[in-house]
Amino acid sequence: MTQKAQALGRSRGGFTTKLHARCDAKGRPPGFVLTGGEAHDINGFAPLLRMIADKIEALLADKGYDADAIREELAKAGVEAVIPAKRNRKNPAPHDAEKYKWRNLIERLFSKLKNWRRGATRYDKSKEPYLGFVAIAAVKLWLPFVHEAERTNKSF
Repeated sequence: MTQKAQALGRSRGGFTTKLHARCDAKGRPPGFVLTGGEAHDINGFAPLLRMIADKIEALLADKGYDADAIREELAKAGVEAVIPAKRNRKNPAPHDAEKYKWRNLIERLFSKLKNWRRGATRYDKSKEPYLGFVAIAAVKLWLPFVHEAERTNKSF
């Protein structure tokens, strides 16, 4: 298998990967994409959008996702882009600062995922076992919500 197939990219620290995740309004992780560590955030955007485009009203993302192509894709999907503009942008696009405050949910999600050392350091050498472990960690994060739904007799 090639390095690219295993989502390994060369950076200053050696071979690294970047986990792109999405998170719902309750901080639950519904999906992940793995790219090489040298890859820009934009490379993880398209697969994540395909997973969620018909289910969301707004996408909250950091400045790494500030690109005209991403904004156009979101506009086509009817999704509000809550992405602050990069400092070097000639025509900065406005964003809803109140909605952007909710982006801390994704940061907290990554913090929770890093509680499992195996996932934070990528002990697995190939892509599938690593994503499998991340999925197990994500399931563990979903469990409290499943039990909450059982207590109230509600389903997802």
